[in-house]
Amino acid sequence: MPLSPDDVEVFERSRARLGAIAYRLLGSTSDAEDAVQDTFLRWQAADREHVETPEAWLTRVLTNLCLNQLTSARARRETYVGTWLPEPVLAGDPMLGPVDTVEQRESVSMAVLTLMERLSANERVVYVLREAFGYAHGEIAGILGITESNCQQIYRRARQHVATDRTRTEVDEAATRKIVAEFLAAANSGETQRLIELLTDGVTSVGDGGGKIPARTTPISGALAVAKFLRGLFKPSGVKRDLVGGSPALHLEDVNGGPAVVVVIDDRVVGVMSLEVTSDGVTAIHTQVNPDKLERATRRWAASEHGEPLLEVW
Repeated sequence: MPLSPDDVEVFERSRARLGAIAYRLLGSTSDAEDAVQDTFLRWQAADREHVETPEAWLTRVLTNLCLNQLTSARARRETYVGTWLPEPVLAGDPMLGPVDTVEQRESVSMAVLTLMERLSANERVVYVLREAFGYAHGEIAGILGITESNCQQIYRRARQHVATDRTRTEVDEAATRKIVAEFLAAANSGETQRLIELLTDGVTSVGDGGGKIPARTTPISGALAVAKFLRGLFKPSGVKRDLVGGSPALHLEDVNGGPAVVVVIDDRVVGVMSLEVTSDGVTAIHTQVNPDKLERATRRWAASEHGEPLLEVW
């Protein structure tokens, strides 16, 4: 059935929301865009006169597409080189969706997106739709074809899984910027002891190079071990400059609703170091250097204005 202008408008009103749901579920903007496009094709082929609530219909179709992708994605990640991390998304990107509340920011943070990899597909769907988008349990149950009480049980289980490995904290922006600036200065200067003081005892650091850029294939834990690793990472080296194509500029930016160091060379994003900051210091570092997962960030970076970098390295 050909699409009328009204049919197209109905879909376009939902496009940003659908993309934000898909990104939270899949951790990849390109996979999210594919899911949204496939949803559009199904909308185009549907008997739309019999669709009573287009928003619910589109959400159900998108969710089922994402569930299928999650199954195949997990199989692919079993052969992924090194640690798989979600794709970072810069502030202002519509793919982030709503980030007004603590719950919404948490649901799209690099830490929680990584933790959600441990959830079952249904747990992930229920958690995202409830926590980030405020869907009622009855609506989610209808989308997944389960009972409302089962949906509530899945939600409680998903929240418990996420909460077990994460302590929710809110640090004001000024304090966060101060901690991150001191963190970068200490890492760049080689002041290992000062760097240790800025890290929590249980800090973890994990990186994703996708087999294309050298990165540790296993997480690093503990303040001393992470501090030593960072000191080596920031130490000047001609080999590093040759690898990334120059001397990077480090900017403090908002990524996935939280503080991050965006590493840039000639308007090309070559790395994103997302930091989880609490009042006690930096508690987690997620570093994305896989170039395949930085293409969208590079496009957005090149198209926007930025202030002076905090520092330049190497």
